[in-house]
This record gives sequence, C-alpha cells and structure tokens, in this order.
Amino acid sequence: MPEFEVSPGVTLSYAVDDFTDPWVPAPTVLLLHGLAESREAFRAFVPALARHARVVRLDLRGYGGSTPMPADHPWRFDELVSDVVALIRHLGVARLHLVGGKIGGTIALALAARHPDLVAKLAVLGGPASLTNMAGRTPGWRAQIAAEGVPAWVAASNAGRMGSRMSPEALDWWTRMMGRTAASTLDGFLRMVPSVDVTAEVGRIQAPTLVVTTTGSGLGSVAEVRAWQERIAGSRLVVVDNDSYHVAASDPDETAALVRDFLFGA
Repeated sequence: MPEFEVSPGVTLSYAVDDFTDPWVPAPTVLLLHGLAESREAFRAFVPALARHARVVRLDLRGYGGSTPMPADHPWRFDELVSDVVALIRHLGVARLHLVGGKIGGTIALALAARHPDLVAKLAVLGGPASLTNMAGRTPGWRAQIAAEGVPAWVAASNAGRMGSRMSPEALDWWTRMMGRTAASTLDGFLRMVPSVDVTAEVGRIQAPTLVVTTTGSGLGSVAEVRAWQERIAGSRLVVVDNDSYHVAASDPDETAALVRDFLFGA
C-alpha cells in the first residue's frame, strides 16, 4: 500500500481504489475511520463509490499500516487534522470530498471548518462534534486494555458501538480488525479523546454537508446531533433506525448509498 512520511519517523499508510473511466476526470473521496480501526472500516463503501471517484482510505496516525505510536506520544487532535491536510497535499489534489466515521467524522468537521478551500462536500457518519462526554468511559476502557488487551476491550464494548442487529460473524470480523490496534496507540488516543470538541467551529463549514446518525446512538441523541448540524448552513441530517452509534459499520449498504447519492447524485 502507498505511504508517506508525515513527520520524522511517522509514516501514514493509505489505500487507493479507483474504478473510474481512465479517460474521464474523476474527483477524489477521502475516507477517515474511527477509534481503534483502520482503512478496512470502509471496505463496504468501495463498491458504492469507486466507480464514481478515486477513493482514498487513510490509516490514521498509529492505526492500521501507519506507524504505531509509543505510549508516551503526546496526542493532539490538531495534529490529526494536520495529518489529513498533509495527505491531501501529498495526493496533489486541490479539493476533494471528505467522509468520516466516528472520530474520523469529527476530524472531517474540523478540517472542513479550518480549510474550506480543500473540501468540496462533507459527509459525517456517526461522528460527534464533541467527545467531552467520553470522560467517564475512557479511564475504565484504558484499564481494561492494560489488563486484558485490545481484542477483549473491543468485544466488551461492541454492543453500544455496533448495536443489537449485527450478526455474530460480522461482530467477530470487526473485533479482529479493531483488535490489531497497538495498545500503546489506543491508550494515548483515549487519553486525548475527552478533550475533543469542535462544536464552536462547525458554523464556519462552507461545504455542502450530510450528517448521518441513528435513533439510539450512544454518542449523542438525535436532538443533540441536530443542535450542531443545524449550525452548518444548508446541511442535511439523516437518521437511521438502529441502536448502534457506528452507523457506517452497522448499516454499511444504506449508509454507503446515502453517501454515494449525496456526492454524485441518485
């Protein structure tokens, strides 16, 4: 897979899926995954999007094929946003469509607000504007990861993340994929998570924006999501009937179709 050095000793890995007609100029769609995941989180989106655009799936700093971060890495949310900007520059595109799930959606919100010239359209899938309400959860999660390992934590926390309708086979796949995350990366990342809040920035977003959430999301009620979504001029909110908070994983076909139609037309 292609990669580039974003800072000394830190390499970011990404995948490119492109099934567009070679003789027709095609847009680029950049997909940003969530906590404890990798680019494989958007595997189901490739068939829906790659006939219309060059699809780039990034492994965020510390995740997937990117360089694992040591336990003492000073995680900063702004650095994650800067990493994505660096990738866009590396790809050599002036402007692209940006899609993010969970905290990948939060990163996408911040990037669209801070760099409006880079984002043509924005889709946020189960991504909260604020993660400050995670402060009560992350210490216990970190303790479990330290005691039992990442796969055990993923399996124990999957009910809220994936909802009650996901098949055992799918849950097993997600647990194995997320369980490959280095414990050192995840521990530091979880220390940072409760400090993330871009609510004050979303009103600066200029790109046409789609926000997707679920009826029973544990990351925020529909009313809470609507409160910040409506601050984005001309944005659209779609609510999927499910008790998950990772809508791109629990309802991949429906969510991928929503994104496809939003980016390229029905």
